[in-house]
Amino acid sequence: MTSSEVYTHGHHESVLRSHRWRTAENSAAFVLAHLSPAARVLDLGCGPGTITADLARRVPEGEVLGIDRGAAVVEAARAEHVAANLTFRVGDVYALDLPDASFDVVYAHQVLQHLTRPVVAIAEMRRVLRPGGLLAVRDADYGGFLWAPADPALDRWNAAYHRLARLNGAEPDGGRHLPGWVRAAGFADLEVSASTWTYASARERRWWGGLWAERVTESDLATQLLERGLCDEAELEAFAEAFARWAASPDGVFVVPHVEVLARR
Repeated sequence: MTSSEVYTHGHHESVLRSHRWRTAENSAAFVLAHLSPAARVLDLGCGPGTITADLARRVPEGEVLGIDRGAAVVEAARAEHVAANLTFRVGDVYALDLPDASFDVVYAHQVLQHLTRPVVAIAEMRRVLRPGGLLAVRDADYGGFLWAPADPALDRWNAAYHRLARLNGAEPDGGRHLPGWVRAAGFADLEVSASTWTYASARERRWWGGLWAERVTESDLATQLLERGLCDEAELEAFAEAFARWAASPDGVFVVPHVEVLARR
C-alpha cells in the first residue's frame, strides 16, 4: 500500500486493539510448520508487530523483518518488540527496498484486501523470495461474515463497508480472490486452506462488539462513511447499537472466515 491509497480502517485505537490481539497462533498457524529455525522471514503490513515478534521467536537462528507503510505504527512496534533477530521498517509493498531472492518466507496477513493492485504487490513479494521460498498470505472475506442473532442494522453495516472499501479501490471479499491473485502474480504451486476467528463467549463478545462499536463511530472508517455520503450520524449510531445488542446476547456468535494460500516460488 502506498501513501496515496486509502486504508479503509485507519489506525484508531479500536483498530490497533484488534491488531495487537493477533498472534502467530491465531493468524499464521497455516505457515508455522514451514518455518525452519534459521529462516529469513518478511512480514508485510506488520502493523503493531505482535505476529512479527511471534514469528521471530520461532526462527531463533534466522531473522524477521516487519514492514508497514505507517511510520507511527512502525515506531510503536519497535518500542514494544525488541529482539536481536527482529527489525521493523517503513516501506511500500509495491516497491520494496530489498534485494531479489533475499527471503525464505514472505508473509502478509489482512493486507491484500486493502490494496488497489494486489497482484502487483504479490509479484513484488515473489521478487524478494529466494528460489523455492514460500509465500504465505491470509485474508478475511467480508462477504462470508456470519453472525447471530440476526440484526438488520448489522446487514446494513456490512453493506456500507463493502461500498466504502470498493470506492477506495479495495476488495473486501479478498479472501475468496487470493488463489486467483497469487496465480496471476506468477505462482503455480498453491496450497489453499481456510480458517476462522470465532467470537462467542461473553468475554469475546464484549471485546469484538466493543471495538466495532467504536470503529463505526470514532475511527477513520466512520469519517470516510460520512464524507462519502454512505451513512449519516444516526446510521453510524445504529451500527454501534447493533454491535452492543449483539455483544449482550448470550446466543451471540460472530464468525470471520479467512482464506490462506501457501505458494512456492
